[in-house]
Amino acid sequence: MPIPTSPAAPSQRLLSLDFMRGLIMVLLALEAAGIYEPLSQATENTPFHPLIEQFSHHPWHGLRAWDLVQPAFMFMAGVAMAFSLNRQWQNGTTWNQSFKKTLKRCGWLFFWGVLDYAVRKSGLSFELWDVLTQLSFTTLVAFLIYKWSNTAQIAFCAGLLLLTEALYRYTHIPGFDQPFTDQHNFGNYADLLLMNKINRGGWVAINCIPTSVHTIGGALAGKLLLGQNPRKLRSLLLWAAISLLIGYTLDWCNVTPIIKRIATSSFTIVSLGYSLLILALCYWYIDIKDHRRHLKFFTIIGMNSIFVYLFFEIVGHRWFNGYAGAITGGLLQPIGTPAIVSALITSLTIFACEWGMCYFLYRKKIFFRL
Repeated sequence: MPIPTSPAAPSQRLLSLDFMRGLIMVLLALEAAGIYEPLSQATENTPFHPLIEQFSHHPWHGLRAWDLVQPAFMFMAGVAMAFSLNRQWQNGTTWNQSFKKTLKRCGWLFFWGVLDYAVRKSGLSFELWDVLTQLSFTTLVAFLIYKWSNTAQIAFCAGLLLLTEALYRYTHIPGFDQPFTDQHNFGNYADLLLMNKINRGGWVAINCIPTSVHTIGGALAGKLLLGQNPRKLRSLLLWAAISLLIGYTLDWCNVTPIIKRIATSSFTIVSLGYSLLILALCYWYIDIKDHRRHLKFFTIIGMNSIFVYLFFEIVGHRWFNGYAGAITGGLLQPIGTPAIVSALITSLTIFACEWGMCYFLYRKKIFFRL
């Protein structure tokens, strides 16, 4: 039986997208504040430890909840693109004008992504592993094919994944001819060419090729929600189920393992499936069922997502976290506060300051856009 829907009009703001973006930023802000490490230590050898482990990346072959954060972020960028372009073209903006605007945005994303990793204690560094750098590429690709038919865009996504498979399996570069082995795959070789270095964590810059599927998929989902299809929710759930089935089958049948750090095709498809599923659930609960209370905590931080990301990546890690830790530690240590409790209080204090900063910007109607 069809699932009854009463979707918001295309001109209205998609609150489920605002909530998803805010939720992702809250999780990232908590991670940047350092809360998950003391939680992991506090729950060691308890039934809660496997749950806390979900807030860290899987070491290699496998999937944890934290591995879905970046795909969801890039997927939401695609959904937002669809709503933005729809609004621009309704207001008479030409394709060329939209292209120039997108190109400028991608340029700024690339700049800030490189700057995020550029300043090190040892000097300046050029690295392309940041999510903003990756997003600059995937956003441009998604825009360039945005007006293609849905079938053509899906075929293009399949081509990107097949290209990725071919690069890893058939290039046969000496020393980098083991497709799914850390430090010995084609992605590591490409990093040597691009940056003259290999990431010790196994991340590779050419992840931007397969993960373009996330942003393209998000744009397709956005167009679906903007359209007149009365079964939007069913379509989202159907495509989520298909993606999850294909991705997990590739892994379970030993065709291509699920590896987030090199964004294998199986990982890309599975994480797209989860992103579609999360959007569908949020869309049903918030936009269809009209449950809009208690969203502001998340949407406030989501409305300045790029700014707050850069703040806790550049300012937080390099200065603010240590400064806040010195204050809280100086206050808590004399009264004998256990180290883990002190670390948790410090992390929550840092997060509260960052959220408060976003609330101040929200009240002043200051929103940073690229």
